[in-house]
Parts: sequence; structure tokens; C-alpha cells
Amino acid sequence: MLRSRTMETKMRLLVTGCAGFIGSHLVHRLLFDGHDVIGIDSFTEYYSRELKERNNSWNIGNDSFTFIEGDLASVTADDLTEVDAIIHLAAQPGVRASWAKFDDYINENLLATHRLATSAGQAGVKRFVFASSSSVYGDAHEYPTQEDTATVPRSPYGVTKLAGESLLDAHAANFGLEVFALRFFTVYGPGQRPDMAIQRLIRSAIDGNEFRLFGDGHQRRDFTFVGDIVDACVRSVTAQSDGGITRLNIGGSGDISMNDLISLVESTVGRSVNLSRHPAQVGDVFRTGADGRQSSEKLGWKPSIRIEEGVERQVKFELEPAYATWRSAY
Repeated sequence: MLRSRTMETKMRLLVTGCAGFIGSHLVHRLLFDGHDVIGIDSFTEYYSRELKERNNSWNIGNDSFTFIEGDLASVTADDLTEVDAIIHLAAQPGVRASWAKFDDYINENLLATHRLATSAGQAGVKRFVFASSSSVYGDAHEYPTQEDTATVPRSPYGVTKLAGESLLDAHAANFGLEVFALRFFTVYGPGQRPDMAIQRLIRSAIDGNEFRLFGDGHQRRDFTFVGDIVDACVRSVTAQSDGGITRLNIGGSGDISMNDLISLVESTVGRSVNLSRHPAQVGDVFRTGADGRQSSEKLGWKPSIRIEEGVERQVKFELEPAYATWRSAY
């Protein structure tokens, strides 16, 4: 069921990466809440355009949604004159791919962010919600991990997300931007990207595809359901800002080992995963786990969906990929 409205006043919002996994769910929630949404997506080739068009199809046709296919570099201050806030999700994802294609990550995760923030400042848009990542912590020094823990990313992807935060901090200090940098902890749910672990596990159990597990399976991840991620984004649009940048962990529903996750997917699907084991890869961290006290205090937000329920919803969508099972994210 879709959540009740968080923003009482109708707003006009720009969502970048609107055809992606998280972005399409966010647009759907904002439209349900009665807002006008401008969505932009460049349909990068990281994964299938067909999947992104499917995601986008759930929202296309709503009179309150304006979709633009294009690069963020094309967004000017004139395009933002009536925009109340920006939720910037567009990015080049993927820890492992970032080693070989770092130029793409610089362009998509830093240069595009700088241009968008510059246009926002010129247009007088104050609120800027930025999708950061738990990857900024690397192998954290403590668990659960607090926002003031040392940030030592172990991949070029994590480096670009941390640099994106610093870049927006500079925009905030110099041009008055109010930034909420949301450090997402491994997002999953209906419509998840095909390269991500839970999606690949589910498809392996359903289709028999090989699932390549890197590491011994004892590594742990704090998985966060996409509906909870969307709720945090929505709350960040109107949350009280102390000025500058506010960094928040968006996670904390509990971490799980990969071995236990495999067992959970197998029991949910009712079939075994076609598993092969391989050495850990460069850039992978052993554990993630969010301390969510700051997001609770600043946003009034806590994760509501446990991994067992979230995996069940994602499996239902993969078995019956329809609007009804996709919107079970809420």
C-alpha cells in the first residue's frame, strides 16, 4: 500500500535518473502524493534500455509527469526556474565496473553533479537531495556505522560518491544550497537492477542461471528496501536544514550474510540457486551496517521492511512482472 502523504504543499520537483530502479519508484510516489514531477534520464548503457522503459512506463501518461530524455549537461537554469527541489539520483552505478571505466564515473557522478548544482544555484533552487552511498565508508571502523565515521572508500565508485558529497558541500558553502546527502545502503526490491545480488540470486533460482559468489559468503550487507529509500528521499525534500550539507545513513534494517541470503532466496522461490564460488574481488568490502539514529532524528525516518518481506515482494514481481507487483514497494 502506498504511504500517506509527507509533503502537504504541492511542489514541482526534478528527479534525475527517473527511469532507473529507484527513480521510477520515487516518481510514482511523488505523483501519488499529488506533486508535479519533471523526470530526466539519459538511458545510459549500463543495463538494458528495455528495463528502464518498462520502469518509466508505470509513470508515463500521468498528466503531472513531464519526461525528458537527455543528458544532465543539457539542464540549464532556465529549465529550473519553477522547480522547488531537486532529487539527484542519476549516476553511473557499480563498484566493480568502476575500475575499468573510471572516466565514465567522473563524467556521470561528478561533472554532471557539478553542472546540475550550478544550474540550481543560478535558478535559486535551494533544496538538493543527493543519492550518495554506503560505499563512501569502505571497510568501516565500526558497526553500526555512524555518519562521522572515517570515510575510506575502496573503489573508484565510492570515491566519486564521496567526492560528489564534497563538491555539493562547496556549492552549499558558497551559494547557499541546502544539501541532503543520503548514503543509501544496498537497495533492493521490485525492479532491482539486473547486476545486483538479490536480483541475480532470484533469477538463478527461477531460471537456473549461474550465480557467481565472490568471497566465502560470510560477508554481510545491510539491505534496504526501495520503498523505504523512496520515503527517505521524500522526507528530505522538506526536512529542516541547518544549512550546508546534511549527511545521513539510509539503512539500518539489519545486515545479513551472503550465505544466509542465498538460503532465504532459495526458501522463498522454492528452488536452489545455481551457485559457483570464487575469490573475493578488488574493491568489495566485508561488511556494511548503518547506524540510523541521525536519519531518525533529522527525517523522522526508519526502515519498515525486513529482508524476509522485501525478498518475498521482489520474488513475486519476478514471477509476475506487472504493475500490481511492482507497486508492492509501497
